[in-house]
Amino acid sequence: MHGLRRASLAVVLAGVAGVVLRLRGTEGRPTNSGHWRELSGDEMR
Repeated sequence: MHGLRRASLAVVLAGVAGVVLRLRGTEGRPTNSGHWRELSGDEMR
Protein backbone atom coordinates (compact mmCIF):
# COMPACT_ATOMS: atom_id res chain seq x y z
CA MET A 1 0.00 0.00 0.00
CA HIS A 2 2.86 2.36 0.80
CA GLY A 3 4.39 1.78 -2.64
CA LEU A 4 1.09 2.49 -4.39
CA ARG A 5 0.74 5.77 -2.51
CA ARG A 6 4.30 6.77 -3.41
CA ALA A 7 3.78 5.87 -7.09
CA SER A 8 0.52 7.83 -7.32
CA LEU A 9 2.17 10.85 -5.71
CA ALA A 10 5.00 10.67 -8.27
CA VAL A 11 2.49 10.54 -11.15
CA VAL A 12 0.56 13.53 -9.81
CA LEU A 13 3.72 15.57 -9.29
CA ALA A 14 4.95 14.74 -12.78
CA GLY A 15 1.60 15.81 -14.24
CA VAL A 16 1.63 19.11 -12.35
CA ALA A 17 5.21 19.79 -13.46
CA GLY A 18 4.26 19.04 -17.07
CA VAL A 19 1.31 21.43 -16.98
CA VAL A 20 3.42 24.20 -15.44
CA LEU A 21 6.17 23.78 -18.01
CA ARG A 22 3.66 23.69 -20.86
CA LEU A 23 1.94 26.88 -19.72
CA ARG A 24 5.23 28.69 -19.13
CA GLY A 25 6.60 27.63 -22.52
CA THR A 26 3.71 28.95 -24.61
CA GLU A 27 3.57 32.44 -23.04
CA GLY A 28 -0.07 32.68 -24.12
CA ARG A 29 0.45 32.92 -27.87
CA PRO A 30 0.58 30.33 -30.61
CA THR A 31 3.86 29.36 -32.21
CA ASN A 32 4.87 30.62 -35.63
CA SER A 33 6.02 27.26 -36.93
CA GLY A 34 3.80 24.91 -38.87
CA HIS A 35 1.69 27.49 -40.65
CA TRP A 36 0.61 27.57 -44.28
CA ARG A 37 2.42 29.78 -46.74
CA GLU A 38 1.31 31.16 -50.07
CA LEU A 39 2.63 29.41 -53.15
CA SER A 40 3.96 31.24 -56.16
CA GLY A 41 2.95 30.27 -59.70
CA ASP A 42 5.80 27.78 -60.21
CA GLU A 43 5.13 25.95 -56.96
CA MET A 44 1.45 25.33 -57.72
CA ARG A 45 2.15 22.62 -60.30
